[in-house]
Amino acid sequence: PDFAVLSAGRAPATPREVLLAALFAEVLDLDSVSADDSFFDLGGHSLLATRLISRIRTEAGAELTVRALFETPTVAALAAALDGAATARQALVPQDRPEEVPLSHAQRRMWFLSHFDGPSGTYNLGLSLRLRGRVDASALEAALADLTARHEALRTVFPDTDGRPRQLVLAPADPASRPLLHRATVSAPALDEELARAAGEGFDITREIPLRAHLLTLAEDDHVLLVVVHHIAGDGWSLAPLARDLGQAYAARLDGRAPEFTPLPVQYADYTLWQREVLGDEDDPASELSRQVDHWRAALAGLPEELALPTDRPRPARLSYRGETLAFTVPAALRTRLDALARTSGTSLFMVVQAALATLLHRLGAGTDIPLGSPVAGRTDESLDELVGFFVNTLVLRTDLSGDPTFRELLDRVRETDLAAYANQDVPFERLVDALDPERSMARHPLFQVSFQLQNIPSDQLALPGVEVTPQPVRLDTAKFDLSFTLAEGESGLEGSVEYAVDLFDRVTVESLAGRLVAVLEAVAADP
Repeated sequence: PDFAVLSAGRAPATPREVLLAALFAEVLDLDSVSADDSFFDLGGHSLLATRLISRIRTEAGAELTVRALFETPTVAALAAALDGAATARQALVPQDRPEEVPLSHAQRRMWFLSHFDGPSGTYNLGLSLRLRGRVDASALEAALADLTARHEALRTVFPDTDGRPRQLVLAPADPASRPLLHRATVSAPALDEELARAAGEGFDITREIPLRAHLLTLAEDDHVLLVVVHHIAGDGWSLAPLARDLGQAYAARLDGRAPEFTPLPVQYADYTLWQREVLGDEDDPASELSRQVDHWRAALAGLPEELALPTDRPRPARLSYRGETLAFTVPAALRTRLDALARTSGTSLFMVVQAALATLLHRLGAGTDIPLGSPVAGRTDESLDELVGFFVNTLVLRTDLSGDPTFRELLDRVRETDLAAYANQDVPFERLVDALDPERSMARHPLFQVSFQLQNIPSDQLALPGVEVTPQPVRLDTAKFDLSFTLAEGESGLEGSVEYAVDLFDRVTVESLAGRLVAVLEAVAADP
């Protein structure tokens, strides 16, 4: 970064303040930052906090936590906190590859789920785009091959060796590593059905690369491109670099040349090997993994097996994972007031909505001990920012409503819980399930049945020469949990959605839940 950032307030005075002001400005995309500016007042959130900590690790050689940033959010205060910071952990760099590359912790769970359930669309990710203009299908197919050549995760298969899965990275020249572009002509009335079918088609990840693409043509200058990735090779964040790289490769192929990508610092297999090195072995009580597992054992001791939810039907013995999604909106004016509440309470917008959702579930009879699942990006190193791969992890955030706290008191509890969770986010969810060993049931998800996420991941913009590109909605008919609440930045506030299990809920019930959540948010914003 440019370490000579000019400040509008008190100028950074020490070398550390100058460095941190430059890093704040870089991460927040600002021209300048003063020594007394707060990271969160300037628009920072938990995901950007993780990115800032990664940049500090690289530039200052120090290891800070998200908690440190919440507790000392100004340039000056954080510079002082750096004095007592630990030395940065082992750097993520390309690794020597053993003969057999193991799966990452997160991939292992995904592999066993896929192995158990067989090929299904439950763990598919989709990038679905309407393309208006002339599309060169052969250039698009070549660009897809460029994509798999660039990202090893997209040309990796996961064979079963005596019940032990491994990563087998196919060579770019191997015909099996080249994704097929499935082309079909469809009528407008049949589009939704065809998209849902294509998006829901499963992968045999033991022998099939985890990427496929469909080009559905409605007219000569009107198409829909659907790129489907199995979750074992990607996550929500991955869709942005995937879209950028695909656009760059398509433009190059249209021009009759190979794309000139900026080289990636590492590949997913490097991350897998590094992860095992940094976290250590759970059998070693001195390892980082053991330390974090101990935190979760204590934090989640006595967790309720099942959240009492206002379902319309009894829980079946085995959930079908059939689901539907309902949309709702948090208006812009309300969102502004919620941001203000987050600032004055030293929390984040995520924490405010989490506390409100727990309050709603408590009022609906779920009790005072409310575990919510929430994804965390898991990209704790800047060398992973542009990589397609499965880094996301699931945290269990236990919200304590005992003793009838005020909303501000509840926010203090949520803040403590979440900051401790972020500091121990490396334990893969499946390891957590093994360590806590809850009673297993095909009728419910272990440890939590309701999830919440605030999406502020980079947007997946695809640019194609001579083509107007817009998002194309895909009807999803799966539900991983009983209820999944998602909020994302929208033009008129926060765009919300609730994915719900149709085994348990009628649509009218979920409409009521969404409406009541917005009402709780209105109430706490007016009088916390």
